[in-house]
Amino acid sequence: MSLSALRPRVAAALAVALAAASAAAQSPVPQADPRQAPREATTNLAGAPAAAADAPRDAALAAAGDAYAAAFNERRFDDLARQWTADAELVEGGGRVAGREAIVESLRRWAEANPDARIAIRLDGVKPLGGTLARVRGTIRFTEKPGSRPVETRFDSLRVLEEGVWRIAESVVEPSQVEALDALDWMVGNWKGTLPGAGGTVEATYQRVAGGHLILGGIRTRAADGEELDVVELIHPDKATGSVRSWVFDSTGARAEGVVETDGTAFNRRYVGTTADGAAGNVARWVQVLVPTGPRTCTMQSIERSLDGRPLPDRDPVHLTRQR
Repeated sequence: MSLSALRPRVAAALAVALAAASAAAQSPVPQADPRQAPREATTNLAGAPAAAADAPRDAALAAAGDAYAAAFNERRFDDLARQWTADAELVEGGGRVAGREAIVESLRRWAEANPDARIAIRLDGVKPLGGTLARVRGTIRFTEKPGSRPVETRFDSLRVLEEGVWRIAESVVEPSQVEALDALDWMVGNWKGTLPGAGGTVEATYQRVAGGHLILGGIRTRAADGEELDVVELIHPDKATGSVRSWVFDSTGARAEGVVETDGTAFNRRYVGTTADGAAGNVARWVQVLVPTGPRTCTMQSIERSLDGRPLPDRDPVHLTRQR
C-alpha cells in the first residue's frame, strides 16, 4: 500500500546506538539479576564530581564506550559480541532485537551495507544499582559517510558485571523526531512499478510537508481493467515512544495504522485497520515488508494477512523503481 520504511542508517541507531559500555573491570565479583534493577535517574558525569570510590567504575564505563565505538568502526565483531550478555535486548521505538547473536548479526549486515559508517559514544551519566549493576545514559553520534551531517541519538542502557567485564544487558534508544524523519528522506520522490498477476500499475509520490515534520504520501494503483484505488499516507515520528508511525486512508473509506520495525535488512510495518462500508469483514491485519534491492529499487509485499482473525494468502511482491 505504501513505501514507508526506515533508511538503513536507522539500523545503526537500532543496534549500535545502544552500546555504550562494556569494559573489563579489574576483578570479577558475584553477579546480580539485571532484570531486577529499577530504572532511576542518572548522576550527571558533567555535573557534581562522583565519590572517590565511584571514579574507577565510571572511568571504566566511559573508556568502554570509546572501546565499543572503536570496535564497531574497525568492524571487530568478535569484540562487540563479548560486550553483550547472552540474552541482551535492544529496543528502539517499535523495533526489538533479542539475544547477543541476533544483535551482532544485525550489526554485521548493516555494516556490510554501509562500509563508511562510523560512530562516537559519549556517556552523560551513570547510576550505580549495586556492586555489579549500573544504568548508563549517553549519546551516540552517527556519521553515515565522511562529510555527511552527524546524527545524534540518546540511549539508556543497563550494564551487568560478568566475569570481570561490564556487559550490556538491556539498551533502549530514544531517537529524536527530526532525526527519525531525516532517515526517511531516501523515499521522497516518485516511484513506479507493475502489479503482479493480471497486470496493472502502481505509482507513489512522497514529500516532506508541515515544515519537514511530516511525510505525505500519495499512492495510486490501476488494475488492468482500469479500476483505480487511491491511498493517502501520513508518516510521523512519535516523540513519546521514538517509534515511526504510519496512517493510511484509501478511496474506499478503509483506514489503517502501522508501526515500523526493522532488523537492519528488511523493514516491516505491522498494520491494523478497519475495512470500507459493505466489505465482507471489519478488522484487517497485515505486515508490509519492504526490502531495498538497490539505490533506486525496492520490493514491497504484504504478508501475514487476516480479516476478522481469518488467515488470508500473502500478496505477491511488487517491484518498484524510483523515477526521480
